[in-house]
Amino acid sequence: MKVFADRREAGKLLGERLQRYRGKAVVLALPRGGVETGVEVARALDAPLGLVMARKIGHPMNPEYAVCAVTETGPLVCDEFERADVDPVWLRQAEMAERLEAKRRYTVYLEGREPIDPAGKVAVVVDDGIATGLTMQAALAEVRAWNPERIIVAVPVAPREAANDLLEIADEAVVLESGELFLGAISAYYQSFPQLTDEEVLALLDELEPPG
Repeated sequence: MKVFADRREAGKLLGERLQRYRGKAVVLALPRGGVETGVEVARALDAPLGLVMARKIGHPMNPEYAVCAVTETGPLVCDEFERADVDPVWLRQAEMAERLEAKRRYTVYLEGREPIDPAGKVAVVVDDGIATGLTMQAALAEVRAWNPERIIVAVPVAPREAANDLLEIADEAVVLESGELFLGAISAYYQSFPQLTDEEVLALLDELEPPG
């Protein structure tokens, strides 16, 4: 089993696997942790780095366990078995709250920056890992609406079943560590996996393109 030193190492390794797209792609990262991985992928591919704001909706009894996921304007994506077990009024309120948070992040992170348009291009969608896959599914639904030529999911770690499910939306999935046995948390595959702040995300974006 591969254990990554941190998100940057994982991003560099993903970049090595994606060299056939060097100079031909745009990279779209999921904040917050996916931005740290995405910076290294974008650097390796000589590509611009954009963002896609997908938000997990955690179970009311276990917020770390995803029931659904959403972007600012895209469709609500759910585990239908889990969705049937939660109060629909609570879910609607949670959905609205996460859409507002996605909008807030767009405002904060993209201030002074030109948004990346993937239309007609290869879009490499990056996160620091996948557990249930719902957040990435929501992100991919949003990206698909932007009309890229091709969508590539690139993540350091994902359960095999979740990675296969993504191929219903994406054209290709590049996963460095995938297997039937998943350790239950993405953080288990990293030696260092701190939560990032808005300020740290902005600093990462500044590495590639300081705001104008």
